[in-house]
Amino acid sequence: MSKQLIKFIRRKDFELVRELGRGACGRTVLLEDPIIDEKFVCKKYSPMYEELTDELYGNFVEEIKLLHMINHSNIVRVFNYYLYPEEKTGYILMEYISGSDIEDYLKQHPENINSVFTQVIEAFAHLESNSILHRDIRPMNVLVSDSGEVKVIDFGFGKKIGDSKNFDKSISLNWWCEPPVEFAKGIYDYATEVYFVGKLFENIVLEGRVEQFAYKSLLSRMVSREPNDRAKSFTNLRNEILSEAFSEIEFESFELQAYRGFADQLTAVLSKIEHSTKYVESSSDIIRKLEDAYKSIMLEEYVPTNAVILRALLNGAYYYSNRRFFEVSAVKEFLDLIRNASAAKRNIIVANLRTRMEAIDRYHEQAFDDDIPF
Repeated sequence: MSKQLIKFIRRKDFELVRELGRGACGRTVLLEDPIIDEKFVCKKYSPMYEELTDELYGNFVEEIKLLHMINHSNIVRVFNYYLYPEEKTGYILMEYISGSDIEDYLKQHPENINSVFTQVIEAFAHLESNSILHRDIRPMNVLVSDSGEVKVIDFGFGKKIGDSKNFDKSISLNWWCEPPVEFAKGIYDYATEVYFVGKLFENIVLEGRVEQFAYKSLLSRMVSREPNDRAKSFTNLRNEILSEAFSEIEFESFELQAYRGFADQLTAVLSKIEHSTKYVESSSDIIRKLEDAYKSIMLEEYVPTNAVILRALLNGAYYYSNRRFFEVSAVKEFLDLIRNASAAKRNIIVANLRTRMEAIDRYHEQAFDDDIPF
């Protein structure tokens, strides 16, 4: 049976906000969807040099394929694409990140370098687990949002392992730092990516004289030009960070006070949680939701309705008290705590909150007895 082609004939319109930049492969603009009130980045394929149009068009299509394979909070999301093969052009509609590149961000926020470092390692470990090489690691391709969330972008030179087409192209790129020894042999692998990520952070740490960087021993093993002396993979680096995290991390007394003040009020207002209700697992999602909630309550002494806070932590049904309320100051202190914490500390904070909520009674929602499928 042949597959039926489904065509959507209704056109989707966007409003042009501004141009973000032009490069060798095309133009990037910021668009807004007025219906859902969201902004998107649109990347148009339009090479500066016509003689490269056919060759680079394949890279553009490959970028779309790779982005659709990846689902990770520290890697830019793709929402849609539009290809025009006859004209050798196309468009990618992607997530908009309000922020700056990693160098500019850490110049302004050197205190967040440990969180940024662990997020970058997580992003590249995820690529590695999907057998993907980025192949164009440079500061402008690692963004950090205003809330401190890392986003790896630009997979135009990315490749999935096993695809041998033009696999040595990354060797000929105009690199921003001294290349590793294996380039002389035409080798580019995961250890090569470890090297370039390491050099990126080495430059930031040295030029910015960042004293609070906690992973200097790992970094020294990442930047060795000799592959035999270098860390071999991001997965190993991530595991080392996680294994050392709990033994090395200590919370200051003011941090413990901020956590316990919020957690105590959380367990005081939550009565019971429906059995299928899910916890919000991502610390970035919790921060974003709490920031939105705080804007609407910051002028109050007490939170007018506890639901605005609980929605940042729970997805689903639950009961809460109408007689006890969060103190706005406790929400603010907790938000400052988790927002300024390293990735490892954030994981501990979220895990402890989850343990608190797991102590709350659970109940089963009565199912509806009808024939409506959804």
